[in-house]
Amino acid sequence: MAASLKNLFSTLPHFPTTRSFSLSLSVYLSPPRTHFFVGSVLLLLLLLPLFFCLLPASFADTSSDAAAETLVSRLLSTSATASCASLSAVEETEKRSPRDGGADEVGDVNSCDIFDGNWVMDDSEPVYRPGSCPYIDDAFNCFKNGRPDSDFLRFRWKPYGCQIPRFDGRKMLKMLRGKRLVFVGDSLNRNMWESLVCALRESLVDKNRVFEVSGKREFRTQGFYSFRFLDYKCSIDFIRSPFLVQETMSRTLRETLRLDVIQDSSSKYRDADLIVFNTGHWWTHQKTFKGQNYFQEGNHVYEKLEVTDAYSKALKTWAQWVDANIDSNRTRVFFRGFSASHFRGGQWNSGGNCEGETQPITEETQLAPYPWMMRTLESVIAEMKTPVLYLNVTKMTDYRKDGHPSIFRQPEASRGDGMVQQDCSHWCLPGVPDSWNELLYAILQISGYGSPSNNPWISGSFQ
Repeated sequence: MAASLKNLFSTLPHFPTTRSFSLSLSVYLSPPRTHFFVGSVLLLLLLLPLFFCLLPASFADTSSDAAAETLVSRLLSTSATASCASLSAVEETEKRSPRDGGADEVGDVNSCDIFDGNWVMDDSEPVYRPGSCPYIDDAFNCFKNGRPDSDFLRFRWKPYGCQIPRFDGRKMLKMLRGKRLVFVGDSLNRNMWESLVCALRESLVDKNRVFEVSGKREFRTQGFYSFRFLDYKCSIDFIRSPFLVQETMSRTLRETLRLDVIQDSSSKYRDADLIVFNTGHWWTHQKTFKGQNYFQEGNHVYEKLEVTDAYSKALKTWAQWVDANIDSNRTRVFFRGFSASHFRGGQWNSGGNCEGETQPITEETQLAPYPWMMRTLESVIAEMKTPVLYLNVTKMTDYRKDGHPSIFRQPEASRGDGMVQQDCSHWCLPGVPDSWNELLYAILQISGYGSPSNNPWISGSFQ
C-alpha cells in the first residue's frame, strides 16, 4: 500500500512538515505619533490586504509572484479580513499553475501521497542533458548508444492533489553539506545513484569540483564506489549488496545465501548520514526463485525453501541489523521499493523485449498487480523501531514501459546481427530515476533537513 507523505513521517512526532510563517506587527505598532504620514501608512496597511483578497482569481494567479503577494497579504490581514483568510488549502492548490512557482511551491503535501499520481508532459529541461554527464554507466547511456527518440524525457511525475518542489541541485548540495549519502543495494540502486550524482554535478559552476574517489569509471564489478563534492564536503556513495544479506561460497564451491547474516559490507555505511537501501530483482532470478539448496541459516542449507519465505527472513535480518546498529538521531534510513520491469514475450534471459516502446502506460487498469515483495517489505518496516522512509516507486515505474534501455543498453556496433539481450529492468539516464531523486529531494526539503535550527537528525526529535 502506498504510503502518503503524511504517513512517512507518522513515526516522527516532532518532525516539521510545514514551514511556519510569521510577521511581527511591532514595526507597525510603535508608540503613537501625530504625523499625518504615519497615519496614512497605517491606513494603507489595513486596506491593502482587502485589496488583494478581492483580486479576481485569474489575475491573482498568473505567476509565482502573484501567489507570493497573495500569501503576504494574508499574513498581513489575519485579523482584518476573515473572509480572505478562510480560503482553503485545496482552493490555494487549485489556483496555482503546475508550471509556475518553480522549485519552492509545494502545495498541500502534508495530506498528499506523493507516490500516487501520474506522468504529465513537461517541456522543461531535464535536470542534466543527455550526453552531458561522464559518470553514467554505458549500459544506462541510451543517448550514447543511439536511442533516436527523446519523448521519454518529457514526462514529470505529478502526485494527485499537490505539487512537489522541482529538483534543485544547489539546494540539495547545501542540505548535504558535510554529509555522506550512501545507496546500498542492487544495480537499480546504482541507477538511482548515478542519476543523483549527475543531477548534483549539473548544478556546479565548476564541474571539476566533483571527483571519483576510487579513480575508476567502470564499477559494474566493484563493491564500493564514491563521488565527493569538494565545495560541500559531502560524498554520494554506492555499495553493491543485491540481497542485503551475505552471499557465501563453501569449500566445495557451492554458493549459498545466508539469510541470517547481513552482508559484510555493512561496516562501510553504518555511520553514514543518509542511507537508501533496496533489494528486489535478484529475488526473481531463476536460482533464487527456485530456492533449491541455496538458502542457508546457520549451518543448515535448505533443500527447498520458497522464495517468499527466504525474502522475509532476509528482510528481518536486515531490519534487526538496522535497529541494532543505526543511530536514528544521526542517520536517516530510506528503503526504495520495487522498480517495475516491462519484458514482453519472455524474461531478461529468455528473449524478453521492450524495444520500440516510446510512450508510457496511461491507464491504471493496465498496470501489473502490486508485487508480493513490497507487501512483505511493508510488514517488516512496520515492526521496526528505527524510522524508515519508504520510497514506494512501484506504481510510478509501472507506467514507464518507455523508459528502459532495451537494445540501447550497448552501442550499435556491439549488437551485431543476432538477437540482442534487451534490458527492460534498468532505466535510461537521464530518465525515470531522476524522478525518484526529485521525490527524495522533496522529502528532505519539506522536512527541513540540513537546517541546524530545524533538523530532527541533530535534535533527536525522531524519538
